[in-house]
Amino acid sequence: MNNLSDAVYAMLQGIGENPEREGLLKTPERVAKSLRFLTKGYQQNPEELLKNAVFTEAYDEMVLVKDIDLFSMCEHHILPFFGKAHVAYIPDGKIVGLSKLARVVEVFARRLQVQERLTQQIRDAIQNVLNPKGVAVVIEAKHLCMVMRGVEKLNSVTTTSAMSGQFITSQSTRSEFLRLIKP
Repeated sequence: MNNLSDAVYAMLQGIGENPEREGLLKTPERVAKSLRFLTKGYQQNPEELLKNAVFTEAYDEMVLVKDIDLFSMCEHHILPFFGKAHVAYIPDGKIVGLSKLARVVEVFARRLQVQERLTQQIRDAIQNVLNPKGVAVVIEAKHLCMVMRGVEKLNSVTTTSAMSGQFITSQSTRSEFLRLIKP
């Protein structure tokens, strides 16, 4: 066993379970493997990922990738939250491969998170690497810490946004983005 597996074994004992019963024998290793996968973002550098796919291009209109599935873990309860991210930027001489925008979402989501910080981290990584005229990120997510414990509100959705540049200074740019991400 390793430290993470040992901790899961102790947790099972702590909740009154018998980690030696048949159904739980491999659970500590399975949970440890799962947690390593769910937090693999700590081993990845999102800015380096973006830098590897930057291209010079004169395009200067909004680029939007919407409905990017995201799965993360709330750092307060270590319970999942999941939803969609909408990411846009306005190039200033540089564009990035579209799949890299989804990968940046993935890298930051695969860390223990709060949705507010996740939204800002995605914006900041794109802003730092591309230096575009503006970046906009909106995340809509359901938090299992609100659904299955605490207030137990099944249909609540949390929406966060983080913007920079023209998405802040130009009402028409901001409105266009918000209109485009509506279902």
